[in-house]
Amino acid sequence: MAAGTELTPTSYIGHHLTFLAKPVGGEGGFWTLHVDTFVTTLILGVLCFGFLWLVTRKATAGVPSKTQAFVELAIDFINDQVKGIYQGGSTLVAPLALTTFVLVLFMNAMDFLPVDIMAWIYENVFHLHNWRSVPTADVNTTFALALSVFALMIFYSIKVKGLGGWLHELVSAPFGLKPLWMSPLLVVFNLLFQVVEYVSKPLSHSLRLYGNMYAGEIIFMLLGLWAATGVVGTVFGGVLHLGWAIFHILIVALQAYIFMMLTVVYIAMAHEHH
Repeated sequence: MAAGTELTPTSYIGHHLTFLAKPVGGEGGFWTLHVDTFVTTLILGVLCFGFLWLVTRKATAGVPSKTQAFVELAIDFINDQVKGIYQGGSTLVAPLALTTFVLVLFMNAMDFLPVDIMAWIYENVFHLHNWRSVPTADVNTTFALALSVFALMIFYSIKVKGLGGWLHELVSAPFGLKPLWMSPLLVVFNLLFQVVEYVSKPLSHSLRLYGNMYAGEIIFMLLGLWAATGVVGTVFGGVLHLGWAIFHILIVALQAYIFMMLTVVYIAMAHEHH
Protein backbone atom coordinates (compact mmCIF):
# COMPACT_ATOMS: atom_id res chain seq x y z
CA MET A 1 0.00 0.00 0.00
CA ALA A 2 1.12 3.56 -0.59
CA ALA A 3 2.73 5.41 2.27
CA GLY A 4 0.32 7.45 4.34
CA THR A 5 -2.70 5.43 3.23
CA GLU A 6 -4.75 4.00 6.09
CA LEU A 7 -4.91 0.23 5.85
CA THR A 8 -8.46 -1.07 6.18
CA PRO A 9 -9.82 -4.56 5.45
CA THR A 10 -11.46 -3.19 2.29
CA SER A 11 -8.32 -1.47 1.01
CA TYR A 12 -6.17 -4.49 1.97
CA ILE A 13 -8.31 -6.94 -0.01
CA GLY A 14 -8.86 -4.46 -2.84
CA HIS A 15 -5.11 -3.95 -3.21
CA HIS A 16 -4.43 -7.68 -3.45
CA LEU A 17 -7.27 -8.19 -5.93
CA THR A 18 -6.13 -5.48 -8.35
CA PHE A 19 -4.50 -6.65 -11.58
CA LEU A 20 -1.55 -5.03 -13.30
CA ALA A 21 -3.69 -3.98 -16.26
CA LYS A 22 -2.43 -2.32 -19.43
CA PRO A 23 -4.97 -1.07 -22.02
CA VAL A 24 -4.14 -2.35 -25.50
CA GLY A 25 -3.87 0.59 -27.89
CA GLY A 26 -3.34 3.21 -25.20
CA GLU A 27 -5.60 4.73 -22.57
CA GLY A 28 -9.25 4.04 -23.17
CA GLY A 29 -8.57 1.08 -25.45
CA PHE A 30 -11.28 -1.54 -25.72
CA TRP A 31 -8.98 -4.44 -24.77
CA THR A 32 -7.08 -4.59 -21.50
CA LEU A 33 -4.19 -6.97 -20.92
CA HIS A 34 -3.67 -8.34 -17.42
CA VAL A 35 0.10 -8.37 -17.51
CA ASP A 36 0.48 -10.30 -14.26
CA THR A 37 -1.80 -13.11 -15.44
CA PHE A 38 -0.10 -13.33 -18.83
CA VAL A 39 3.49 -13.26 -17.52
CA THR A 40 2.81 -15.69 -14.65
CA THR A 41 1.10 -18.16 -16.97
CA LEU A 42 3.96 -17.92 -19.47
CA ILE A 43 6.60 -18.51 -16.78
CA LEU A 44 4.68 -21.44 -15.30
CA GLY A 45 4.21 -22.98 -18.73
CA VAL A 46 7.92 -22.78 -19.49
CA LEU A 47 8.86 -24.19 -16.08
CA CYS A 48 6.43 -27.11 -15.87
CA PHE A 49 6.67 -28.25 -19.49
CA GLY A 50 10.40 -27.60 -19.57
CA PHE A 51 10.69 -29.86 -16.53
CA LEU A 52 8.64 -32.60 -18.22
CA TRP A 53 10.69 -32.24 -21.39
CA LEU A 54 13.97 -32.59 -19.48
CA VAL A 55 12.71 -35.67 -17.63
CA THR A 56 11.46 -37.42 -20.78
CA ARG A 57 14.63 -36.47 -22.65
CA LYS A 58 16.75 -38.18 -20.02
CA ALA A 59 14.40 -41.15 -19.57
CA THR A 60 16.04 -44.57 -19.51
CA ALA A 61 14.66 -48.04 -20.14
CA GLY A 62 16.28 -49.44 -17.00
CA VAL A 63 15.47 -48.67 -13.39
CA PRO A 64 13.98 -45.15 -13.46
CA SER A 65 14.98 -42.38 -11.12
CA LYS A 66 12.45 -41.11 -8.59
CA THR A 67 11.70 -38.09 -10.78
CA GLN A 68 11.22 -40.21 -13.89
CA ALA A 69 9.04 -42.66 -11.96
CA PHE A 70 6.86 -39.81 -10.71
CA VAL A 71 6.40 -38.41 -14.23
CA GLU A 72 5.65 -41.88 -15.61
CA LEU A 73 3.04 -42.46 -12.91
CA ALA A 74 1.40 -39.11 -13.74
CA ILE A 75 1.34 -39.91 -17.46
CA ASP A 76 -0.04 -43.42 -16.86
CA PHE A 77 -2.72 -42.00 -14.57
CA ILE A 78 -3.84 -39.48 -17.20
CA ASN A 79 -3.82 -42.16 -19.92
CA ASP A 80 -6.00 -44.46 -17.81
CA GLN A 81 -8.50 -41.66 -17.15
CA VAL A 82 -8.67 -40.74 -20.83
CA LYS A 83 -9.12 -44.36 -21.95
CA GLY A 84 -12.03 -44.75 -19.54
CA ILE A 85 -13.92 -41.89 -21.23
CA TYR A 86 -12.63 -41.29 -24.73
CA GLN A 87 -12.86 -44.11 -27.28
CA GLY A 88 -11.94 -42.10 -30.36
CA GLY A 89 -8.92 -42.69 -32.53
CA SER A 90 -7.20 -39.33 -32.03
CA THR A 91 -3.75 -39.37 -30.46
CA LEU A 92 -4.14 -35.71 -29.45
CA VAL A 93 -6.58 -36.14 -26.57
CA ALA A 94 -4.29 -37.82 -24.01
CA PRO A 95 -1.43 -35.27 -24.47
CA LEU A 96 -4.03 -32.49 -24.35
CA ALA A 97 -5.41 -33.88 -21.08
CA LEU A 98 -1.90 -34.11 -19.60
CA THR A 99 -1.08 -30.57 -20.72
CA THR A 100 -4.33 -29.23 -19.29
CA PHE A 101 -3.92 -30.98 -15.95
CA VAL A 102 -0.29 -29.98 -15.42
CA LEU A 103 -0.74 -26.35 -16.43
CA VAL A 104 -3.94 -25.82 -14.41
CA LEU A 105 -2.38 -27.57 -11.40
CA PHE A 106 0.66 -25.29 -11.47
CA MET A 107 -1.48 -22.17 -11.90
CA ASN A 108 -3.73 -23.22 -9.03
CA ALA A 109 -0.72 -23.98 -6.83
CA MET A 110 0.36 -20.33 -7.00
CA ASP A 111 -2.33 -19.77 -4.37
CA PHE A 112 -0.01 -21.35 -1.79
CA LEU A 113 2.42 -18.43 -2.00
CA PRO A 114 2.03 -16.16 1.06
CA VAL A 115 0.06 -13.15 -0.14
CA ASP A 116 1.72 -10.45 1.96
CA ILE A 117 5.28 -11.70 1.50
CA MET A 118 4.82 -11.90 -2.27
CA ALA A 119 3.23 -8.43 -2.32
CA TRP A 120 6.29 -7.08 -0.48
CA ILE A 121 8.61 -8.76 -3.00
CA TYR A 122 6.67 -7.43 -5.98
CA GLU A 123 6.64 -3.92 -4.48
CA ASN A 124 10.22 -3.66 -3.23
CA VAL A 125 12.15 -5.94 -5.57
CA PHE A 126 10.30 -5.60 -8.88
CA HIS A 127 8.70 -2.20 -8.12
CA LEU A 128 5.24 -3.46 -9.05
CA HIS A 129 2.47 -2.00 -6.92
CA ASN A 130 -0.16 -4.45 -8.18
CA TRP A 131 0.50 -8.06 -9.10
CA ARG A 132 -1.79 -11.08 -8.73
CA SER A 133 -0.02 -14.43 -8.61
CA VAL A 134 -2.88 -16.86 -9.32
CA PRO A 135 -3.75 -16.95 -13.04
CA THR A 136 -6.82 -19.15 -12.52
CA ALA A 137 -8.28 -16.55 -10.14
CA ASP A 138 -8.58 -14.38 -13.26
CA VAL A 139 -11.77 -15.22 -15.18
CA ASN A 140 -10.00 -14.29 -18.42
CA THR A 141 -7.63 -17.23 -17.98
CA THR A 142 -10.33 -19.80 -17.26
CA PHE A 143 -12.50 -18.52 -20.12
CA ALA A 144 -9.54 -18.68 -22.52
CA LEU A 145 -8.88 -22.30 -21.52
CA ALA A 146 -12.56 -23.24 -21.74
CA LEU A 147 -13.01 -21.55 -25.12
CA SER A 148 -9.97 -23.44 -26.44
CA VAL A 149 -11.63 -26.69 -25.40
CA PHE A 150 -14.91 -25.46 -26.92
CA ALA A 151 -13.16 -24.81 -30.25
CA LEU A 152 -11.68 -28.33 -30.17
CA MET A 153 -15.13 -29.76 -29.42
CA ILE A 154 -16.58 -28.02 -32.51
CA PHE A 155 -13.58 -29.16 -34.58
CA TYR A 156 -14.02 -32.81 -33.62
CA SER A 157 -17.78 -32.65 -34.14
CA ILE A 158 -17.28 -31.47 -37.71
CA LYS A 159 -14.36 -33.84 -38.30
CA VAL A 160 -16.28 -36.92 -37.16
CA LYS A 161 -19.76 -36.09 -38.48
CA GLY A 162 -18.92 -33.83 -41.37
CA LEU A 163 -20.14 -30.26 -41.69
CA GLY A 164 -23.51 -31.41 -43.03
CA GLY A 165 -23.92 -34.02 -40.30
CA TRP A 166 -23.06 -31.52 -37.59
CA LEU A 167 -25.49 -28.92 -38.95
CA HIS A 168 -28.18 -31.59 -39.29
CA GLU A 169 -27.65 -32.58 -35.66
CA LEU A 170 -28.04 -28.94 -34.57
CA VAL A 171 -31.56 -28.80 -36.02
CA SER A 172 -32.68 -32.40 -35.42
CA ALA A 173 -31.53 -33.21 -31.86
CA PRO A 174 -32.85 -33.85 -29.25
CA PHE A 175 -36.53 -33.91 -30.38
CA GLY A 176 -36.09 -35.13 -33.96
CA LEU A 177 -37.97 -33.81 -36.98
CA LYS A 178 -41.06 -36.01 -36.98
CA PRO A 179 -43.94 -35.64 -37.55
CA LEU A 180 -43.12 -33.66 -40.69
CA TRP A 181 -45.93 -31.15 -40.19
CA MET A 182 -44.23 -30.06 -36.94
CA SER A 183 -40.73 -29.92 -38.43
CA PRO A 184 -40.43 -26.11 -38.54
CA LEU A 185 -41.41 -25.81 -34.88
CA LEU A 186 -39.17 -28.74 -33.89
CA VAL A 187 -36.24 -27.16 -35.70
CA VAL A 188 -36.64 -24.01 -33.59
CA PHE A 189 -36.80 -25.96 -30.32
CA ASN A 190 -33.91 -28.24 -31.30
CA LEU A 191 -31.73 -25.31 -32.25
CA LEU A 192 -32.64 -23.48 -29.04
CA PHE A 193 -31.69 -26.47 -26.89
CA GLN A 194 -28.44 -26.96 -28.81
CA VAL A 195 -27.47 -23.31 -28.37
CA VAL A 196 -28.15 -23.52 -24.62
CA GLU A 197 -26.07 -26.70 -24.38
CA TYR A 198 -23.18 -25.27 -26.36
CA VAL A 199 -23.13 -22.00 -24.41
CA SER A 200 -23.42 -23.70 -21.01
CA LYS A 201 -20.35 -25.88 -21.55
CA PRO A 202 -17.66 -23.17 -21.69
CA LEU A 203 -19.52 -21.16 -19.05
CA SER A 204 -19.64 -23.98 -16.51
CA HIS A 205 -16.18 -25.20 -17.49
CA SER A 206 -14.56 -21.82 -16.84
CA LEU A 207 -16.62 -20.44 -13.96
CA ARG A 208 -16.27 -23.59 -11.82
CA LEU A 209 -12.47 -23.30 -11.80
CA TYR A 210 -12.48 -19.51 -11.46
CA GLY A 211 -15.00 -19.52 -8.61
CA ASN A 212 -13.09 -22.04 -6.54
CA MET A 213 -9.72 -20.38 -6.96
CA TYR A 214 -11.07 -16.87 -6.42
CA ALA A 215 -12.83 -17.99 -3.24
CA GLY A 216 -9.65 -19.66 -2.01
CA GLU A 217 -7.70 -16.46 -2.61
CA ILE A 218 -10.27 -14.41 -0.69
CA ILE A 219 -10.19 -16.82 2.28
CA PHE A 220 -6.40 -16.59 2.51
CA MET A 221 -6.69 -12.80 2.62
CA LEU A 222 -9.42 -12.84 5.25
CA LEU A 223 -7.31 -15.12 7.43
CA GLY A 224 -4.36 -12.77 6.91
CA LEU A 225 -6.41 -9.92 8.41
CA TRP A 226 -6.21 -11.63 11.80
CA ALA A 227 -2.60 -10.40 12.01
CA ALA A 228 -3.90 -6.85 12.40
CA THR A 229 -5.62 -7.72 15.71
CA GLY A 230 -2.43 -8.35 17.67
CA VAL A 231 -0.28 -11.26 18.77
CA VAL A 232 -3.19 -13.53 19.70
CA GLY A 233 -4.90 -12.80 16.41
CA THR A 234 -1.67 -13.49 14.52
CA VAL A 235 -1.24 -16.89 16.17
CA PHE A 236 -4.91 -17.80 15.75
CA GLY A 237 -4.88 -16.62 12.14
CA GLY A 238 -1.67 -18.57 11.49
CA VAL A 239 -3.28 -21.79 12.75
CA LEU A 240 -6.36 -21.22 10.60
CA HIS A 241 -4.15 -20.29 7.65
CA LEU A 242 -2.21 -23.56 8.00
CA GLY A 243 -5.43 -25.58 8.25
CA TRP A 244 -6.92 -23.91 5.19
CA ALA A 245 -3.66 -24.36 3.24
CA ILE A 246 -3.71 -28.11 3.95
CA PHE A 247 -7.35 -28.35 2.87
CA HIS A 248 -6.62 -26.16 -0.14
CA ILE A 249 -4.13 -28.75 -1.43
CA LEU A 250 -7.13 -30.97 -2.14
CA ILE A 251 -9.00 -28.12 -3.86
CA VAL A 252 -6.02 -27.19 -6.04
CA ALA A 253 -5.49 -30.76 -7.25
CA LEU A 254 -9.20 -31.58 -7.50
CA GLN A 255 -10.03 -28.51 -9.60
CA ALA A 256 -7.19 -29.30 -11.99
CA TYR A 257 -8.45 -32.87 -12.25
CA ILE A 258 -12.07 -31.78 -12.83
CA PHE A 259 -11.04 -29.30 -15.49
CA MET A 260 -9.03 -31.99 -17.26
CA MET A 261 -11.84 -34.55 -17.05
CA LEU A 262 -14.41 -32.10 -18.40
CA THR A 263 -12.05 -31.36 -21.28
CA VAL A 264 -11.93 -35.06 -22.18
CA VAL A 265 -15.69 -35.50 -21.64
CA TYR A 266 -16.58 -32.59 -23.93
CA ILE A 267 -14.29 -33.87 -26.68
CA ALA A 268 -15.69 -37.39 -26.25
CA MET A 269 -19.24 -36.02 -26.50
CA ALA A 270 -18.31 -34.38 -29.81
CA HIS A 271 -17.85 -37.89 -31.24
CA GLU A 272 -21.31 -39.05 -30.22
CA HIS A 273 -24.19 -39.20 -32.69
CA HIS A 274 -27.74 -38.41 -31.61
